[in-house]
Amino acid sequence: HNRKFVSLPTNHLLHNTMPPSDENTATDGGMSSIPPTTNDAKDLVLQDLCRHLTGRTTTEATEATEEKNNSIEHRSVVALPVAAIQSLLDVIRRTKAGTMMGLQEELRRAEEDMLEFARSPSSRSILKGGRSFIALASGCELFMKYVTRAFLETPDFAACIAEVLERGEAFANISLSARDRIADIGQDFVQDGQTVVTHGWSRVVSKLLLKAAEHKQFSIVVLEGRPDAGGAKAAKTYAEAGIPTTVVLDSAMAYVIEKADLVIVGAEGVVENGGVVNKVGTYSLGIVAREMGKPFYVAAESYKFARLFPLNQSDLPDVGVVPRLNFVDTASWEATGGKVGKPAESLSTDGAVPGHVCLPDQVEVENPPCDYTPAKYITLLFTDLGVLTPSAVSDELIRLYQ
Repeated sequence: HNRKFVSLPTNHLLHNTMPPSDENTATDGGMSSIPPTTNDAKDLVLQDLCRHLTGRTTTEATEATEEKNNSIEHRSVVALPVAAIQSLLDVIRRTKAGTMMGLQEELRRAEEDMLEFARSPSSRSILKGGRSFIALASGCELFMKYVTRAFLETPDFAACIAEVLERGEAFANISLSARDRIADIGQDFVQDGQTVVTHGWSRVVSKLLLKAAEHKQFSIVVLEGRPDAGGAKAAKTYAEAGIPTTVVLDSAMAYVIEKADLVIVGAEGVVENGGVVNKVGTYSLGIVAREMGKPFYVAAESYKFARLFPLNQSDLPDVGVVPRLNFVDTASWEATGGKVGKPAESLSTDGAVPGHVCLPDQVEVENPPCDYTPAKYITLLFTDLGVLTPSAVSDELIRLYQ
């Protein structure tokens, strides 16, 4: 049993507005009015997704991201699952379908378009490479289940549309405050004088640590977060808030955890067995924390709870093509004067970055974007549903989907 629930809200929207139903797809018993697939419809969905994430169109978001490639805050304010739900609500607002089956087909196509985009190279500048796929799929699946249940509760098609839009918008608004609720819960676990280790960049972890820093004195050690240097970029946010911050190589995690007090990481997805999928390196961090006897906390919103049950790394879903890694001997920069972003005229005659390691073609390079951390390495999860033990996640998933 070993289950712990703290601060569970009584009015969580999806729990109270989705009555039990069977797993069958709802239809109205008539012929569906399914519009043909068009590139225009796909473009509209992707434009909606990028607009909800960044406030810009797909092209504008890509250009802005390329201009601010050293900034960590530009990517999005709205969490990807929430942006996906808002995009599906836009599909409902535009629908010409006359039946529930037709509407569900439109929504499924929109979901497939967004997932295909998340797998594509063109999404890397807006999303977080392949790490975004699980969170996106989780948000879409949760909303599609909700649409089915809403129709079972309100068989009239027009009334159902109105009900879905009303509750969907309310859910999206509530979800926007999830990080605030997690920060309020989790900041109590950070005490004066402690050293916190974190990995890469997570908005919910950042919110939690900045909240704790409002009235506590502690320090942060951030793992660099290769290959996108998410942790190194995040260090600026913490330092500007007045928190003593240190950045170390990912490979130095065991060295720094020995002197730290706790570890807090985010998650791209929380799976059925209470484990998490997150930026690659999180699994190693969990193993080291357990070996060192340090608490390992995960901060994640409940809409990232995913109906996945991985047993090992090979069970993770396909996230599409990931970019090839480049390797640079940074220790040589001091001698050569090379640095990232140095003007072209200062580079070597062949245009290569000083210290770049050129690998022969026969050497394979693997670049997994995320890994799976089993539940046994996780002490507690900080969620908008309260503080949960890993074993409690399955109960929450049952409540969300049944």
